Amino acid sequence: MTEISIRAATAADLPAITAIYEDAVLHGTATFEIDPPDLAEMTRRFETLANGGFPYFVGTDGDQVLGYAYAGPYRPRVAYRFTVEDSIYLAPAAQRRGIGGKLLAALIEACEAKGFRQMIAVIGDSANAGSIAVHGNAGFQMIGTHPDVGFKFGRWLDTVAMQRALGDGSGTLP
Repeated sequence: MTEISIRAATAADLPAITAIYEDAVLHGTATFEIDPPDLAEMTRRFETLANGGFPYFVGTDGDQVLGYAYAGPYRPRVAYRFTVEDSIYLAPAAQRRGIGGKLLAALIEACEAKGFRQMIAVIGDSANAGSIAVHGNAGFQMIGTHPDVGFKFGRWLDTVAMQRALGDGSGTLP
């Protein structure tokens, strides 16, 4: 195993990103999607974020993409323009290796540099202890739980909301 590196994602990473997300959709509860999007849809999503100036990173071991993370708009209304929502997905073999924390740290730094003031995590499944811990370790505070808002794999699932100030947060005007 080589050193894990974090770098900006490129279009060449999209097949690996699509495969990681497909596994999360088919086998996990971190996302509430039921049908995995294909490469064309994942490319469209990537380009939308890139064209909007949002950061998108991959974690790699050599040439292998082990995970990815991005920030995107929290909500579409203009008043939310200084708030982003993060997403992190790892290949199953890459979990519990610190990659999620490194990806999140890169996202936080990039979002602060772009002038965003708040980051929201909407974590699928309140039993997702790994994601809750990664966010807690990065300074996110628990905001609350939305019980039973998703239905997947024959059961009701919660979402957990966590939030972290970026830069000056709400301490100064943007």
